[in-house]
Amino acid sequence: MTTDTTDSSKPSQAVSIGALLVLLSATGFSAKAIFVKLAYTYQVDSVTLLALRMLFSLPFFALMAWWSDRGSGTKLTRREWWSVAALGVAGYYLASFLDFLGLQYISAGLERLTLFLNPTFVVLLSVLFFARPIRRADWLAFVISYTGIGLAFWHDLKQAEGAHVVLGTTLVLASAVSYAVYLVGSGQLVKKAGSMRYTAFAMLAASAATLIQFVALRPASKLLLQPWQVHAYCLAMAMFATVLPVWMMAEGVRRMGSTSASMIGMAGPIITIFMGSAFLGEPIGLEQLVGAALVLAGVAVITFSKPAYK
Repeated sequence: MTTDTTDSSKPSQAVSIGALLVLLSATGFSAKAIFVKLAYTYQVDSVTLLALRMLFSLPFFALMAWWSDRGSGTKLTRREWWSVAALGVAGYYLASFLDFLGLQYISAGLERLTLFLNPTFVVLLSVLFFARPIRRADWLAFVISYTGIGLAFWHDLKQAEGAHVVLGTTLVLASAVSYAVYLVGSGQLVKKAGSMRYTAFAMLAASAATLIQFVALRPASKLLLQPWQVHAYCLAMAMFATVLPVWMMAEGVRRMGSTSASMIGMAGPIITIFMGSAFLGEPIGLEQLVGAALVLAGVAVITFSKPAYK
């Protein structure tokens, strides 16, 4: 009897640990915008801030790449490696840079909700490049999601200068499109290389692009001349909003499956809204909360209805 109870508890424990890891991962990803906006209070520019984030993240992703590549029986061709690099630059360098730029103008809550529209862009890109049909559920998701983002946008519009909110939202939307390109182009490469190995090498390519941009635009000494608070925020961003969330999400998905993990991960935008209020003093309004609920509902329709886009 004792043995049966112990054995039956193992799956439950694995799922519980997986759920906790996914929730912590969502919290970590949500904290990225908070760290960025806190660092901006020290007058650091987006090019330097992104370079510091990637510089602190680089050793961890190099270790991840080495670990995941050990004894891997699957060899990628030179063309496939170039594809990994190009998609990494699009999905992690360009998307991050546009996101950092956008965060200069809009609240952390609106930024996270805008990025959360990513599945709708994946659908549209799949339609454009792979001639996938748009389902009724997709149309419903579009209407719900974009009504929600409109409400959140209106909330920010009342709090800040209109031109800044428009510019910031446009930049973050471009970031979401860039990351959607990464996701749409990654399908077969992820299957062949493995998700952890693929992510690690894509991040290395993005880190290289970020540092090349910095060297081309800024003196190297600028990395060292930042206030210690900027370095602290970037180190925290690298550890708690980049490296650890990537690992925790992968481990959470392994323990509980992608569908359940996706459901828990949808808490991210709500977490960001309340973190923005707690740490940045960003006001929370009814439009923002209703908009967040609609965005999450629309994304849920796409994510959990019968998949047509892979």
